[in-house]
Amino acid sequence: MVDSASLEQQLVGHMRAHGLKRTQQRQVLFDVFVGAGRHLAIDELLERAQKRLPGLGYATVYRTLKLFVEAGIAHERRFQDGQTRYEPAVLGEHHDHLICLDCGHIFEFEDGLIEHRQAQVAHEHGLALVSHRHDIYGTCENSETCAYRGSGK
Repeated sequence: MVDSASLEQQLVGHMRAHGLKRTQQRQVLFDVFVGAGRHLAIDELLERAQKRLPGLGYATVYRTLKLFVEAGIAHERRFQDGQTRYEPAVLGEHHDHLICLDCGHIFEFEDGLIEHRQAQVAHEHGLALVSHRHDIYGTCENSETCAYRGSGK
């Protein structure tokens, strides 16, 4: 669950520490980004934010997402399709991804057994596990009636 107040506080602290101003564009992008509830590509965020702030440009969205990543409130994700997407960071939370190659939907999941086994394998190889990324690709079991087709990722 995304705690938008904590993310906003973290962003404001980061901007203050780096001498950056709170702008209307950044606020709108933050609200739209956090409120989306899913992974967003730059063009998707731009389209949604322009509904609230016409005239907002691609470069502003790009720079603001870079700021969000630097502030630790967003994660940049690149999946097999090559498109970069962003998701809000949730403190202390980790999840993995299942990605449908037909409809493009990204399912987030957590599995304690997988996490335990990854740590065990790392230990068996003398590796102190710091982080990992687990993306699983497949297709919806019935791609012709995929509930997510056309609904975004």
